[in-house]
Amino acid sequence: MNRSLRVRALLALAVIAVSLYIAVTVPVHLGLDLRGGTQIVLQTRSSPTADADRAATDRTLEVLRGRIDALGVAEPTLVRSGDNRIIAELPGVQDPKKAADILGRTAQLTFHPVLGTADSADDTSRPLPKRPRESVLPDESGTPLRLRAAALTGAHVKEAAARFDQQGGAGWHVTVDFEGAGRDGWARLTGEAACHPAGEPARRVAIVLDGKVISSPQVDPSVACRTGIRDGATQITGSFSAEEARELSLLINGGALPVPVETVEQRTVGPTLGAQAIAASAWAGAIGTALTALFMIVVYRLMGALAAVALACYGLISYAALAALGATLTLPGLAGFVLAIGMAVDANVLVFERAREEYAARRRPSTRSALAAGFRNAFSAIADSNITTLIAAALLFFLASGPVRGFGVTLGIGVLASMFSGLVITRVLAEYATGRPGVRRRPRLTGIATTGAVRDRLTRRAPHLMRHPRRWLAASAAVLVLAASGIAVRGVDLGVEFTGGRLIEYATTGPVDPDRARTALAEAGFPRAVVQSSGATGLTVRTDPLTNAEEAEVTATVRDLADGADKVRDEFIGPSLGQELRRGALIALAVALGAQLVYLAARFRWLFGTAAVAALAHDVVILVGVFAWLGKPVDGVFVAALLTVIGYSVNDSVVLFDRVRELVRRSPKAPLPGIADQAILQTLPRTVNTGMGAAFILTALTLLGGTSLTDFALALLIGLAIGTYSSVFTATPVAVELHRRGDRARPPRRP
Repeated sequence: MNRSLRVRALLALAVIAVSLYIAVTVPVHLGLDLRGGTQIVLQTRSSPTADADRAATDRTLEVLRGRIDALGVAEPTLVRSGDNRIIAELPGVQDPKKAADILGRTAQLTFHPVLGTADSADDTSRPLPKRPRESVLPDESGTPLRLRAAALTGAHVKEAAARFDQQGGAGWHVTVDFEGAGRDGWARLTGEAACHPAGEPARRVAIVLDGKVISSPQVDPSVACRTGIRDGATQITGSFSAEEARELSLLINGGALPVPVETVEQRTVGPTLGAQAIAASAWAGAIGTALTALFMIVVYRLMGALAAVALACYGLISYAALAALGATLTLPGLAGFVLAIGMAVDANVLVFERAREEYAARRRPSTRSALAAGFRNAFSAIADSNITTLIAAALLFFLASGPVRGFGVTLGIGVLASMFSGLVITRVLAEYATGRPGVRRRPRLTGIATTGAVRDRLTRRAPHLMRHPRRWLAASAAVLVLAASGIAVRGVDLGVEFTGGRLIEYATTGPVDPDRARTALAEAGFPRAVVQSSGATGLTVRTDPLTNAEEAEVTATVRDLADGADKVRDEFIGPSLGQELRRGALIALAVALGAQLVYLAARFRWLFGTAAVAALAHDVVILVGVFAWLGKPVDGVFVAALLTVIGYSVNDSVVLFDRVRELVRRSPKAPLPGIADQAILQTLPRTVNTGMGAAFILTALTLLGGTSLTDFALALLIGLAIGTYSSVFTATPVAVELHRRGDRARPPRRP
């Protein structure tokens, strides 16, 4: 074993050992869509007295953190996003109404002297015109009270607690203790009220929470006039239930929010749906990986078996990297993890195909030397193709949010891990195996000493694909027009994430006719509800923004149609956030195309960069058009799939143009169409084998990944087919045509 091989072997063993240790000792943090719970996005709003800037949002964050801690939620996450948004993740919380109410309430607690009753309730909750320091609010029974300006606020409260009075029969109440200036203020407030006769409204003290009188008790007859209650304590009574009393004490203890907040996004996923998604993805990953490994063994024999071992190491390294970085594994992220398994095959296929070429071209071939040359010659294509995918992953991380951002993280980690497994682990195993005497005596056992069925057939036929490039461009244009007509005729069904509104998914005990559910919801007052089947026994309802009361009516209507219907997912997106996400998605696509063009122009000639980006735009329009014809929603997860397709498509173009560049260096005066034909014939076996490896994974995800992953995997599967086609029959013809028009009188230059 030479020194370089020993160094690689030690590096591989060290990385595998550390990854195994991390995988065993450090758990991966699961997102709410996998373990169940509620995510709420709050946006701070400016008030007449405070601006919703970064500082105010930070103060609001601390108040909300205290409220969440008091809720007793296990492992909550609360972070600021931007200058005026707060993301709260509450694992295990299945009642979003309660969580949103507690987090979103401003909790403005005030204590007011009562001046008397108002003549009418017309001016209820508004300041009296002639007395701007007075207001009128109804008490607990609805009687309008005239209130003077607040004498105390929640800032004077030391502590509040929910208690149950077993002896006095008062039931649940909330005790409030004042501190500092609040003790003297409470004594003055109760002392002034005690100067009025018993039974008069002025002997009462109004306790107001968020503009509503929650209690207006009379001062006890034992309290002396002008003396008041000196111990700085009081009780709030009002026929509270145990839950109401605890919630009120929680709000008082949490304090008032510095600025008002608004719920702009809310997602709730039941634990059953998350468990099903994990199980479905695990099955899809296991079956897809097994089929991919079997395919590699059939095609590349011993090298394929070693690549399968490296593939298992890749999975271990990726999982450990996610755990070590503290990344959150979401549902799209889990799909990205499985998808990257198929992409990890690409580096091995590139090396093995180059090794086959080297072995066939030498007079005295050696599997070991051919393999070394394969790694050396394939490195530039592997690096370029993976960098383009990393660009897509980085764009998802910086431009997306939520689960789609998690997909970008796992995809990026997967790409880096696949490069390590393909260039280091596979190389160590392959070089060690080809150095064994038994393997040297049987070179065909390695799978390198044979050129392969695809390459043999292409060599025999030697088709001149680029002799008439305009024919391929016409075919691509026809497919493009057909897909684009779907956008024009059917329109793009933007998901609730981009339009704003509410999406509710139900699991039913049996199938429910969507038309029947649509009619029932229209009769219930929701004529614009979009109802679709979700799997064999599920139903998805998408509507305009709903109040909690309207959501309860929708749920009741569905349950009338299907006994035992269980709400497994509930998402609310505010209109402003939907518009922002839609704009962000368009920006992500534009930046993705621009970034690919810049990178390809830097690595190749502008001609090839332009051709590759033209093929990418072709793929994007076709994929959106196919989803339009199918009536599938275009949402954030679809955008993640679309950006992944962009990265995968440019992979094929990079590999092909890398070979063109190599052939031009060998024959600088050869015509470009002939060079393009050679490059296509030489790289097509890699394209077919890599596509087959990814297709096994994606097909397994489509068929076995469950309803949550079906559309995602379907988009990637369609994109895989389109990208494979466009790299050969769109990008290459465009490059040939641009070359003919721009360089007709000059010899081909180096790309």
